[in-house]
Amino acid sequence: MPLLKLDLQYFAGAEEKTEKATPKKRQDERKKGKIAKSQDVNTAFLLLFCFSLLFVFGTFMKDHMTALYQRTFTEYVHWEVTVNSVNQVLMEVVIELAKMLSPIMLAAIVAGLTANLTQIGFLFTAEPLKFDLNKINPIQGAKRIFSARALVELLKSLLKIVFIGTITSLVIWIYKDDMMMLAFKTVDSAIGFFGEVTILMGIAAAMALLFLSVFDYVYQTYDFEKNIKMSKKDVKDEHKNMEGDPLIKSKRKERQRDIATRRMMSDVPSADVVITNPTHYAIAVKYDETEASAPFIVAKGADRIALKIKEVAQANDVMTVENRPLARELYDTIEIGDVIPEVFYKAVAEILAYVYRLERKV
Repeated sequence: MPLLKLDLQYFAGAEEKTEKATPKKRQDERKKGKIAKSQDVNTAFLLLFCFSLLFVFGTFMKDHMTALYQRTFTEYVHWEVTVNSVNQVLMEVVIELAKMLSPIMLAAIVAGLTANLTQIGFLFTAEPLKFDLNKINPIQGAKRIFSARALVELLKSLLKIVFIGTITSLVIWIYKDDMMMLAFKTVDSAIGFFGEVTILMGIAAAMALLFLSVFDYVYQTYDFEKNIKMSKKDVKDEHKNMEGDPLIKSKRKERQRDIATRRMMSDVPSADVVITNPTHYAIAVKYDETEASAPFIVAKGADRIALKIKEVAQANDVMTVENRPLARELYDTIEIGDVIPEVFYKAVAEILAYVYRLERKV
């Protein structure tokens, strides 16, 4: 018997996750930096932006490199080697390199921002940077290496190599005749030709990778949705945490009802009359010209609360009048604090007149 109980507990704990993630679960995962994202999209954007910038600024970069090369062998070689001269050469070289590479660096930054904003929007979180021992756990690492996801990633990498390699090889094949004639061209023409072919190959590879990244993004989204699925118990627990424990919630509501009842009972002594259906309903009515233009309800209740209203009324010498149909109608149609509707004016006025006459006799 204990063994059966243990087995049942085990299977209960291993409840299958079949429910889609709730909005709260998605938000929590997003705060942790866990989102559906394809790294291939980032790489494709980076290649596309950088090679497009090379196409635009290629001549500018070539001129700066040539100028730096010429200055090195026409000016720098004649300088005396001192600390100041070495510092000056290094500073000038760094400045020239910064001028050459700044367009590419700027393109890389823009590409990275564009790719991430396209996939996940704006998200800033430091959660992935936190130290986690599971990341260096060899057992967990082995599980990741020999998992189905690792196999999928391997197949994706092989597909990318084959697909992009085929496209770039095709570009080279198209220009093979021009390459054979490079021996008859000047150095500037040869460099220009290789630059154009390289940029064309880069853009073609970027477009191919961008095409493949669409499928990768679909897979990453599917895998992410599968990993964040919840069991029915998880959904119930989350709902319970958001709404509060039902027992605590019911106690809170009961306490609120008690407070409202006590407040209502404190107004009963100021009523002019309590209209009752002897065993079920009690309606405390008050008429004060300074507060309202017609009689209004200060308290009402059924069963136990009705009995309490009658007890408070009796203890404070508030007259009780029995009128079964009127008590029922007032209880069903009017809320506490509301003025008596015109349809009940005559009936309530007769009761108030009767009460006032009795009070004068007393």
